[in-house]
Amino acid sequence: MARFFIAGTNLLNGPRVIIRGRDAEHVQVLRIRPGEDVTICDTQGTDYKCRLVRADKEEAEFEVVEVVPCRGEPSVEVTVLCGLPKGDRVDYIIQKSVEAGAHGIVFFQSARSIAKPDDPYKKLERWNRISEEAAKQSGRGIIPRVSWAPDYGEVLNTAVHHDLALFMYETGEREPLNTVLEANRSAGSVSILTGPEGGFEPFEADLARIAGLHICSMGERILRCETAPVVAVTAVMYATGNLS
Repeated sequence: MARFFIAGTNLLNGPRVIIRGRDAEHVQVLRIRPGEDVTICDTQGTDYKCRLVRADKEEAEFEVVEVVPCRGEPSVEVTVLCGLPKGDRVDYIIQKSVEAGAHGIVFFQSARSIAKPDDPYKKLERWNRISEEAAKQSGRGIIPRVSWAPDYGEVLNTAVHHDLALFMYETGEREPLNTVLEANRSAGSVSILTGPEGGFEPFEADLARIAGLHICSMGERILRCETAPVVAVTAVMYATGNLS
């Protein structure tokens, strides 16, 4: 069933919903006919089961059949904070983290980041479109926000404002990830820090430890920078009962 996101203010007070612009065009591209059903989400976790009444290139009107909570939203809010990788690895991290259940994604310039964009803020519109498409595909009730942190201090500050803050590290003294998650099953929010292609510099791990983050191991295998955040999000989802 086709899925669309619209702001709550675009929901009519009556039993009808109207969508305009790019999404209205998409209704035509998908060849949705009057009488066929779609799901429209208000981006706040509520799904409107709707039936198409009419559509043209400018707008589409739907009849609301049922209003239900979105079943695709996990009980835990997970924020991925990721050292900026190069190339299309960014796209992969966004897509798969959203599918796995991430609530938000923050990229930042790590000491070992190979990619050094002149103005990463110019990329945010595209990154958030990728997030929206992944949210539609995976049946999410929100569009996870993708943002940029200008410095590592802000990254750590964001991380520690979660119930549980995890720093994924491939060397040195670490806690097993499963042990940390087992002891924090009731966490309502979790932050996950992962590095770029070359991993983290030791001083970055030291600062994370001083800030109070759990320095965690995901086993003896070395994961690629685009794999680590997805594996970590999935581990959190499993530990908190969101894969049942």
